[in-house]
Amino acid sequence: MRPTWVTVDLDAIEHNVRVLRAVSHPALVCAVVKANGYGHGAVPVARAALRGGAAWLAVACVDEALELREAGIDAPILVLSEPRPSEMRVAFDAGVRVTVYSHGGIAAAADAARSGSTERWPVQLKVDTGMNRVGAAAADVLALAGAIVSSGVLELESVWTHCAVADSPADPFTAVQLDRLGDVLSLLAANGHRPSMVHAANSAGAIAHPDSRFDLVRCGIAIYGIAPSEALDAAIELHPALTLRSEIVYMREVAAGEGVSYGRHWRAMRPTQVAILPIGYADGVRRSLGLDGGVALVRGIRCPILGVVTMDQLMVDVSVVNAEVGDEVILIGRQGDAVITANEVGALLDTIGYEITCAISSRVPRRYEGAAR
Repeated sequence: MRPTWVTVDLDAIEHNVRVLRAVSHPALVCAVVKANGYGHGAVPVARAALRGGAAWLAVACVDEALELREAGIDAPILVLSEPRPSEMRVAFDAGVRVTVYSHGGIAAAADAARSGSTERWPVQLKVDTGMNRVGAAAADVLALAGAIVSSGVLELESVWTHCAVADSPADPFTAVQLDRLGDVLSLLAANGHRPSMVHAANSAGAIAHPDSRFDLVRCGIAIYGIAPSEALDAAIELHPALTLRSEIVYMREVAAGEGVSYGRHWRAMRPTQVAILPIGYADGVRRSLGLDGGVALVRGIRCPILGVVTMDQLMVDVSVVNAEVGDEVILIGRQGDAVITANEVGALLDTIGYEITCAISSRVPRRYEGAAR
């Protein structure tokens, strides 16, 4: 077996959900496990999150919902984007809640419900309040809610929105979005539409914006122990769940003046001990990480990654460490007192911790630890 792997601490997932439950009470927690649980593994994470007290799960698409159902998970699952008409019956048969925000989507959901059962299928209406991605315009929400109710086979279970800047607590636009949502809810109520649930908060909203919590908080990045932004890094006690590990498989000395890796972008100023790790950009490590100041932990010491990361390997300067073949190396996680976080790597690469963990490819095996296994 190739000595590169991810370790996921399921006890950390469970802890993080419990912390988010306490912060958000009485709102329920919906654990977002889309994108293979942000790279952590959707099914094990979902089970740990439910043990931690999550009441709902959320995914990006119907296929992700089916993976959970096929694993025997029977908790409520919300698909966060409106499925294609051809997917509605599949979602209905799986007992999955779908998001709708168009007349075509509502019609397709109603057709699926009519062909499958005499009971009303609860659906959730998403309104766009300023994210300008997917969701119904505020001017269209009343007509869409009416279409749901008048179908005779659908139930307006929820109205929800998504906050664009909740991870910047000082930005006033979150309050603007919540005001717009409030206006929509008032209009619906005045016309007899009172959904049983309202939700708006993502992880950042749950942590930093009490007014966004409503009945449910959709927590993604925080359940994995990663702060939504630097501004919220110490706001609550989160435990990072993921460690990206490899091992030294070869050692060599590079003479002064010699280059390392493709393009020879890094040149040795002195004789340098270089360790080779069997992990590369095909595993999700960005090719430019060494050029951008990336490091790895070897025997608890931060050691520079040299030159460009190749498809299957990368090189590390271990001159200050008495390293040997077989030593474990950490790319994300803790070793001794030293830590490399996903957000740290993201900042080096001008991105966010979300992208770093989601990018870890499927060829990197996931191993699970903790009592919650």
